[in-house]
Amino acid sequence: MDIWVRVAQVLLSLSILIVLHEFGHFLPARLFKTKVEKFYLFFDWKFSLFKKKVGETEWGIGWLPLGGYVKISGMVDESMDTEQLAQPAQPWEFRSKPAWQRLIIMLGGIIVNVIVGFVLFIMVVGVWGEEKMDYSKVQNGLSVHPYLEQYGFKPGDKILAVNGEPFNNTPNKLSGEILIFDKSDFKVQHQDGKIETIHLPEDMGMKLWTNSAESAFDLRYFSGPINSVEKGSTADKLGIKKGDRILSINNHEVLYHDEIVSELYKNRNKKIELSYKHLDSVYTKSFKVNNEGKLGFRPNIKFTPDTSAIYTQYYGFGECFGKGFEKGFNMIYSNVKQFKYVFTEKGATSVGGVGTISKLFPTSWNWEIFWTTTAFLSMMLAVMNLLPIPALDGGHVMFLIYEMIARKPAPQRFMEYAQYAGFFILLGLMIYANGNDIVKWLSGS
Repeated sequence: MDIWVRVAQVLLSLSILIVLHEFGHFLPARLFKTKVEKFYLFFDWKFSLFKKKVGETEWGIGWLPLGGYVKISGMVDESMDTEQLAQPAQPWEFRSKPAWQRLIIMLGGIIVNVIVGFVLFIMVVGVWGEEKMDYSKVQNGLSVHPYLEQYGFKPGDKILAVNGEPFNNTPNKLSGEILIFDKSDFKVQHQDGKIETIHLPEDMGMKLWTNSAESAFDLRYFSGPINSVEKGSTADKLGIKKGDRILSINNHEVLYHDEIVSELYKNRNKKIELSYKHLDSVYTKSFKVNNEGKLGFRPNIKFTPDTSAIYTQYYGFGECFGKGFEKGFNMIYSNVKQFKYVFTEKGATSVGGVGTISKLFPTSWNWEIFWTTTAFLSMMLAVMNLLPIPALDGGHVMFLIYEMIARKPAPQRFMEYAQYAGFFILLGLMIYANGNDIVKWLSGS
């Protein structure tokens, strides 16, 4: 049942974003009196689940849930309708319109995705507020990824300031300060009360990424009953269930969850012995830790007194707009910045498809998470669609900019070949990304 709740959220979120993106192309096309032959949610290769013609446009739902499209007359697009393009250009066709109008039509979907992202972030902040943390109330400090210990961080540290600014965001946002925003100066208070400023190298984000330490900080949870186990993970294969408790690793008794994380990380690709309690029985099993040092389970966050340090900050009507725009701009910036991690060995294997997207949503319906994730995906789609790859909006924009500079369009035959090339590039990326998901599922990683 849980999986179907997640599937429903993915389909609803992507359907909303696809329809709004395509309306971003449809509306300026109609504004400039350009004929739109089709408007489809999902692809209708060979047949459609539903279709109805209204005016000149056929509206429908396809059976292949890999996106959607609008077919604009006189345009080299994924339909590859070369017969139409072989005829003399008509006034209502895309190719007959001035370059600036065609540019607006092609940018329309991206612009709508950005606007939708901003609107959703404003709405989420206005309705649900924003989680903050009062570090003066943190009793156990933070869990610190063992990779960071070489730079002076210690388990149980409290973060007082980042790059000279007081920090009151939640621990999971601390990693982003390093990975995305390149923050390097951290004022910390150790458990013995000593305060010091830790200076990190400029390339610290890449170091965290390549060493599987991107989840650098979290609250310090007691090693209580496990909240959930990911299906197909190492923990699942070992027989660990929700409600079980890990007692020791290599005969080292663990009190905090981050001690488990540390022991697993330090024993990557090595064989270890793990003891856990299931109901009233204790089991001890030997296994080889994967190269990321992860078992695939989530701790129960109720087993720490420090959740009382997390509070919700609400904003007034005007403040919601400022905070929502800030979140939106940060999301666009982070999407662009994170491309550098894709072009690494780990990044290539981390690229995922529908399965990876589905994991962004919880297995129980939560409107706050749903709309926050949809806002994130909207911004991500805007950035991805702007990539200068033929068959994407960014590819069309690239050729239009060339036309406006050279004062002549690229040859139609070249555009057709580029469209074919772009289609096969996207198809290859789609197969690769979803293949990665399948490999991860089979390997339990």
